[in-house]
Amino acid sequence: MDAERLDALRSAHEADGARRSKRHSVRIEDYLEVLHELELVEGRAKPARIAESLAVARPSVTKMLQRLDEEGLVEYERYNGALLTEEGRKAAANLRERHSLLVRFLIVLGVDEDTAHIDTEGIEHHFHDKTLDALRILVEKAEIDPDWWESRNR
Repeated sequence: MDAERLDALRSAHEADGARRSKRHSVRIEDYLEVLHELELVEGRAKPARIAESLAVARPSVTKMLQRLDEEGLVEYERYNGALLTEEGRKAAANLRERHSLLVRFLIVLGVDEDTAHIDTEGIEHHFHDKTLDALRILVEKAEIDPDWWESRNR
């Protein structure tokens, strides 16, 4: 590995750390996504359903819900589960939009929808907002004008 590559890696990790300080950790983002989906489907996020959705132990869910409550992202009641606060809901909606954009991008590339969702779960937390803005422009152009996209891939 040469010095330029090492510098690039260091810069990427520094930038990711700075960006993460403005956003939430990957684990918190996973919880916010699940909480948002459970609220939409069931009205409230119960710890057992969160644990099932994230394949984690219930005590881990309880600890995270307490942390999210302390951070003002959820209102957590021990036996009633959790509801996102306005701040938590905004963060979750942003994550949902990010997920949707990346799925759309992968589908434009020819990936089937199921695979696109699986792959997106692995990568969605690591894109810079500027990259997502560029992807959004590309995806919207490709969706509006599929002939343009097809001609680019010949």
